[in-house]
Amino acid sequence: MERVSQIFGGNWTAEKLERVRKYLAAYSTIMNKQKFRFAYIDAFAGTGYRTLEQHEKPLAKIFPEVFEQDSQAFLDGSARIALQVRPRFTKYIFIERDTSRLVELEKLKFEFSDLRDDIILVHADANSYLQDLCLHHRWTKNRAVLFLDPFGMQVRWNTIAAIAGTKAIDLWILFPLSAVNRLLKRNGQISLAWRNTLNEMFGSSDWYDAFYRTRKFTNIFGSEQTHTVKLADFDLIGEYFVKRLKTVFAGVAQNPPPLLNSRNSPLYLLCFAAANPRGSTTAIKIAQDILKR
Repeated sequence: MERVSQIFGGNWTAEKLERVRKYLAAYSTIMNKQKFRFAYIDAFAGTGYRTLEQHEKPLAKIFPEVFEQDSQAFLDGSARIALQVRPRFTKYIFIERDTSRLVELEKLKFEFSDLRDDIILVHADANSYLQDLCLHHRWTKNRAVLFLDPFGMQVRWNTIAAIAGTKAIDLWILFPLSAVNRLLKRNGQISLAWRNTLNEMFGSSDWYDAFYRTRKFTNIFGSEQTHTVKLADFDLIGEYFVKRLKTVFAGVAQNPPPLLNSRNSPLYLLCFAAANPRGSTTAIKIAQDILKR
């Protein structure tokens, strides 16, 4: 995996969108020669980026990086580049829970009028919709590329596992590196609510042992005490998430690049995983080549 110190800073939007576009173009070219129906799925993780519901507004204070201009520009652009890719996809599915954001997405049908009948707008929570789609849709003759943005830390591991379980979906996911690191307190004293959030996101509670070490020592009075030390940095957090992806996907790109804002602070990891065992080797080869450029 690329080290944070080796990654450029500044406006990452255009370059990262170009990486995703290159993969979509390669994917659609390959799939256009196959007998599969193939879709592009864009999940906005159940939250709009122009407006926030009342219960979500506190997240803006805890994770301000999610609302930065670069982040929003990337997410706004991901749907549009998919619609521009040729050969075209069979279907385009855009998931959005926020009504005002859904209205904005509706405009894509007019902008890309030739694709209008194949653009499907879904007014739903991304976790719920994706789990239902993955578990109850027949994937034998269908394939998809899914772009998943976990707003803050909303995407649950059982959603990711369901995606892998289709054995048919290639996943691009923005892993919220900065948000996770923010919750990992130096002293290891993490509230029960945030522990549960991390458990649901990683699908395991062993992240604590991966990110912390508890050492015993004897104080000057001869009593034994413990001291917790945070080992986790951005690299270790990213490596742990990649290892988790490997437990459910047929293939996972080894070199997800950190996305840095204009202040050189890591925001996300741009990760890729392929669910189909037969196609994963080719998919990973293409993705890793694109990611290392």
